[in-house]
Amino acid sequence: MNLKNTLTCFLLSIFSISLSAQESLPAGSIRGIVIDVASGQALSHVTIVIPDSNPVIGTTTDNDGRFRLDNLPVGRYAVHASFIGYEPAILREILVSSVKEVFLEISLKEQVAELGEVVIRPKVNKEEPLNRMATASARMLSVEEASRYAGGFDDPARLVSAFAGVAGSMNSNSIAIRGNSPQSLQWRIEGVEAPNPTHFSDITGVGGGILTALSSQVLGNSDFFTGAFPAEYGNALSGVFDMRLRNGNNQNHEYTAQLGVLGVEFASEGPFKKGGQASYLFNYRYSSMALANDLVPDLVSDAAGMRYQDLSFKINLPTKRAGTFSLWGIGITDHFIQSVPKDTADWRNSVFEGMGDFRQTKMIGGIGHKIFINNDTYLKTSLATSYTQNQTILEQTYTDQSTFRVTDLKGNNTNVIFDTYLNRKFNAKHVNRSGINVTGLFYDADYSANSDINEYPPQPMVNFARNTGYSTLLSAYSQSSIRFGEKVTANAGIHSMYFVLNNKWTIEPRLGIKWQMSSQHAFGMAYGLHSRHENIDYYFVKTPQTGDNLVNKNLYFAKSHHLVLSYDWSISENMHLKIEPYYQYLYDVPVAKDSLLSLINYQNFYLLIPLVNDGKGRNYGVDFTLERYLHNGYYWLLTASLFESLYKGGDGVWRDTRLNRNFLINALGGKEWKLGKHKQNILGVNLRLSFQGGDRYIPIDEIASKTAQSLIYDNSRAYQAQLSPAFISHFTVSYKINKKSLAHEFAIKMVNANGYQEYSGYYYDYKINEPKMYKSAVVIPNIYYRVEF
Repeated sequence: MNLKNTLTCFLLSIFSISLSAQESLPAGSIRGIVIDVASGQALSHVTIVIPDSNPVIGTTTDNDGRFRLDNLPVGRYAVHASFIGYEPAILREILVSSVKEVFLEISLKEQVAELGEVVIRPKVNKEEPLNRMATASARMLSVEEASRYAGGFDDPARLVSAFAGVAGSMNSNSIAIRGNSPQSLQWRIEGVEAPNPTHFSDITGVGGGILTALSSQVLGNSDFFTGAFPAEYGNALSGVFDMRLRNGNNQNHEYTAQLGVLGVEFASEGPFKKGGQASYLFNYRYSSMALANDLVPDLVSDAAGMRYQDLSFKINLPTKRAGTFSLWGIGITDHFIQSVPKDTADWRNSVFEGMGDFRQTKMIGGIGHKIFINNDTYLKTSLATSYTQNQTILEQTYTDQSTFRVTDLKGNNTNVIFDTYLNRKFNAKHVNRSGINVTGLFYDADYSANSDINEYPPQPMVNFARNTGYSTLLSAYSQSSIRFGEKVTANAGIHSMYFVLNNKWTIEPRLGIKWQMSSQHAFGMAYGLHSRHENIDYYFVKTPQTGDNLVNKNLYFAKSHHLVLSYDWSISENMHLKIEPYYQYLYDVPVAKDSLLSLINYQNFYLLIPLVNDGKGRNYGVDFTLERYLHNGYYWLLTASLFESLYKGGDGVWRDTRLNRNFLINALGGKEWKLGKHKQNILGVNLRLSFQGGDRYIPIDEIASKTAQSLIYDNSRAYQAQLSPAFISHFTVSYKINKKSLAHEFAIKMVNANGYQEYSGYYYDYKINEPKMYKSAVVIPNIYYRVEF
């Protein structure tokens, strides 16, 4: 079956089911809570209205700040919240279905001026991040966007590649922000730092993976920062992805089941007992690329050998006097086999062909507690742990059918994290948050490999790393948001870190100022000094020349200065423009002495060489975002970035970084149609087009390579070579049938629909006795049926 026939069958099934669907009048509900954004306290008697509803649909919050709107026809809504003494807010793009209740947490900001002094335009939820102490380079990411946007693929990591300043990849969901390495990004889950929560993380390069392990069924709205982030965030150079898990429905049980070409998924949520406040939520997923490859041969390329599973859950336990407790966790198992083609004519090498076996297990979980000390103060504490186990085996099969193992890499990492902070609202003008963090870092590595895989027969593998290590990272911060009237807000703070292993410490000031010039125009400036420690195993590297001496033990934190200017123009209620020029200066970056190697460009998940803190980097450019929110059934988003990304290695030479694409352009949009006699069904079509600078790489010295009959790189031209600009397309088509107490959805989602081939490296082709560039195109399709009940 080819792709054209698959699409035809899919569309025919949609319309046949639509015609046979029973006529009904399904309706849904919106409920939620309204809180003071600074203190976190619930607000009673807040007016909640659906704008432009006729007759007016609305209510007020009860004494606990809660509200409920029932019997809403299926479709998109905006929700307006207003309260005397507070700035009004409006939440847009709220999708109401016939089965799942929508729960909203609406945050209102107390006014500084006396009533009647100024007129405040309602703040749109998409204009500001959840963390209001962020001044610039921050965006709230809704889980509904991750599901709706083409190219998002229900993966927040792939979704953010549509945002200004972010470069994505087809073979990986790595996040490269403004030319920085993907490993410079910090992932956070439920308020604590976490290892990359993606399947096959680091297999395609450190900092990336294939698809997220967090399903859209469990994700809540989250924040994504691309520079000069608030003082509570440390140990990151490029950005922070602060993800949250939502609470399960504590009033009704809800279930979701999905079957598709990538596998199966099941989710459940509900109260532990009727009338109680406690709830549970979990999601399980099993996936295999094999079915997609069988359906459309060669479509997913090398990814056909991938199998993965994940389980996510969250339990929310409110109490009357002891605060709210939560228990959450994520479990991941991955297995990837790259098999040897049976026909030697398909081998890339006339002498041998490689086989790879990659296994990964990852567990992340924790306990959280939040308690209000008084009406203006709360304490939030987390105790979490993470465990990652990797094993990579590479074998080579020769034409005589002999097989030799040439690489066997095993590694375990465990982190134990204690995090707590105190949030206090002193008054409408001043709120402070101060906290501490203690992280225990453990690792165990056993690396063996052959020194020359081109030799036949290969020499026995040599163990070049077998050791364990442990250390502790301590950090503390304090940050305040101070408002000078309704127009000017200053966010200032300080973050500090201390690495016990080598007694290195850092103190980092942060400052942001925002001027709301008018109801439609705002200017901002944000500065921050940021730093990051390296992977724990880097500090325990030993070399044959130095014996048991830890050559990298005294590495200092890599650091960077961020400076961002911002301009926001709310063109209308449904359209917004943001422009952000920025400059980033990196220093004390670990590099190899007298070499072009820098961790700015490093891709391998292991490192076995001595480093020094002599590297530098510069990233500067301007980001543009023009967005029309979903209104009257359609939306669009245009982003563009022009930038330069340079680095200086251990040889003192300034070069382009590996990720210096120079420009990024994204255009995405979508349209929804309400179908059926009662307009209860929704057909959605979404498209994304990306045009970006090509991959940079180190070219081959062809003459030297042919002489040596192996790969010899021309380091004198490192990263000067660049492929042609890349054009990439993604699309999503979905059809949802809403019935009473039951909803069906059929969808097809395609990543890299035009099959763009990315640079994957060089190999030496012994058939023609010359080096060749290897490019691969991973096209990820998902055709699925989902039922909600």
